[in-house]
Amino acid sequence: MLNLKRKNRAGVIGGGSWGTAFAIHLSSLNIETFLWIREPEVYKEAVKSRENKTFLPGYIFPGKLNPSNDLKNVVLNSQLIFIAVPSQYCREIYQSIAPYIGKNKIIVSLTKGIEKKSLKTMSQVMEEIFNYDILHNLAVLSGPSFALEVMKRHPTTVVIASKNKRVAQFIQKTISSYYFRPYINDDIIGVELAGALKNVIAIAAGIVDGLGYGMNSLAALVTRGLAEMTRLGIKLGASPQTFSGLAGMGDLILTCFGKLSRNRYVGYELGKGKKINEITSKMKMVAEGINTTWSAYQLAKREKVEMPIIEKVYEIIYENKSPGKAVEELMSRKLKEEFQ
Repeated sequence: MLNLKRKNRAGVIGGGSWGTAFAIHLSSLNIETFLWIREPEVYKEAVKSRENKTFLPGYIFPGKLNPSNDLKNVVLNSQLIFIAVPSQYCREIYQSIAPYIGKNKIIVSLTKGIEKKSLKTMSQVMEEIFNYDILHNLAVLSGPSFALEVMKRHPTTVVIASKNKRVAQFIQKTISSYYFRPYINDDIIGVELAGALKNVIAIAAGIVDGLGYGMNSLAALVTRGLAEMTRLGIKLGASPQTFSGLAGMGDLILTCFGKLSRNRYVGYELGKGKKINEITSKMKMVAEGINTTWSAYQLAKREKVEMPIIEKVYEIIYENKSPGKAVEELMSRKLKEEFQ
């Protein structure tokens, strides 16, 4: 039986901005926290300066936060394990830690993406790799949560999804604070798809902005984008209600309008006429929406779900279509009823 202890040790795998911010948050709650950092130079600097100067400069690690480059040690010494690496690296991480995951550990995915090769969400990849005994201890965390604003302790709300309500409630109580409020639900697939797909719509929102269009266009884009997300989610077994909640509409608003959104930035540069390789070559951090665009397009084709906005973002990124031409094609589609 899972033994849940309120103030046990926690591990965060992934030393990017969100992983680092989340580790700082946990340790500020008096939880001994281990932060696994992959890049040797980032790890060395974190040990020396007690700060992640590469991905989250200006925020000193609390005393309870221990940077580490030993993945096995982080997993063995933590009951709660949060994984915050880009989706393209998750399978490799899961396979590396699987031998050390016992039935008394809880795994929480912080990743917002879809694996390109398998078109699976992160929890589906974990279910493929981890032992059966641990599968009821899996959860995902998503919602509108820029790392920098969490560090500034701006009021933030997120959602934790798990098939095991006891596990979800334990995570909820463990990570909550006066500025960080988690809600729970049991729709894992919906929360994951919403968190991933909104990044593609955020790229589209950036494109609209880059083309110089105004709020009419952005409002239309976000609303119809949410409709596309919901259609695919329902087809894959998600609850439509999830897409009107924090993981769906909440995170969609954040990434489409927030100036800190990496995906919106990518779209803005595309709208200005730059090519995707030129944009990404200047970015330190991963914009998940680029890979998710490919995955979402393939999922839509496989499931025969109409997703015209995501289709056009795919064509702009992967087929070099002009953003202006893509908008023209969207607006000249056959007229139809709104709720069809």
